[in-house]
Amino acid sequence: MAPIEALVEQLLAGNRRALGRVLTQIENDTPAGRRALAALYPRSGNAHTVGLTGSAGSGKSTLTGALAREFRARGRTLGIVAIDPTSPFSHGALLGDRIRMQDLTADPQVFLRSMATRGALGGLAPATSGVVTALDAFGKDIVLIETVGAGQDEVEVAMMADTTVVVLTPGSGDDVQAMKAGIMEIADVLVVNKCDLPNADLLARQLRTIVEASRSGRLTPIVRTASALGEGIGDLADALEEHRTYLGASGVREAHRREQARHQVLALARQRLIDRLVMAQGADGRLDALVEEVAARSLDPHAAADALIGEGR
Repeated sequence: MAPIEALVEQLLAGNRRALGRVLTQIENDTPAGRRALAALYPRSGNAHTVGLTGSAGSGKSTLTGALAREFRARGRTLGIVAIDPTSPFSHGALLGDRIRMQDLTADPQVFLRSMATRGALGGLAPATSGVVTALDAFGKDIVLIETVGAGQDEVEVAMMADTTVVVLTPGSGDDVQAMKAGIMEIADVLVVNKCDLPNADLLARQLRTIVEASRSGRLTPIVRTASALGEGIGDLADALEEHRTYLGASGVREAHRREQARHQVLALARQRLIDRLVMAQGADGRLDALVEEVAARSLDPHAAADALIGEGR
């Protein structure tokens, strides 16, 4: 295998095969992958990153594919990161991008990458930010991030994307979910997908009421789409373009990217501290001993956690 530095140079020169090989190193969090990210990070920050999130069955995959075709028709190059559930056997993505957006794989200006969550919460895979960085440095105009579809707790994408799209559908309980705070607060654009179904108008009116009642500055647009029919996709692309212009003109982008940086640094530090702690305590059997005590109900989980980090007994 070529040294990672040579692969990075080939990636920056537009070599798709080199990009794929670098992404594999990044996903596996190898030392080579970390060196690649260190080299690529200063070359990133130019792409418009768009996160699409929402409950399972809301049509995010179809919408992502339709949106990608719309942007290609507008002359934009795209990277697509599709997060899928993890196989309990292979730990790979259960659904592949070639199944979900097969026609896009033949377009040399579109690069699709399916990633498994590998047990991570929040709808994203652990290496998503690194993959987005590589696609950004590769020169893609837009990077679409489609989350796994875990539900209301899928707010992690807001800390990675410039623009967050929350996809809702009528008649699936989304009208109730929309009344809850978490998923609504991250939306830069709201989409009522499958708008050809009954109660789509009702859901749109409910969303409008919520948006207007909680308005603090920019009014969140609500776009109606029927992605399987190709309806409303142009309107959604327009809304995303408008939000990118808004970010550039208002100075919000800089503040958001500082929050993104803070979140990423703390998330990585937290994970590495946990990995280091588990490795150290697992090596001498202390972790297993504490687990046995908790399982036997002779020690509560809080006390065990304190003991694990050296603050208890």
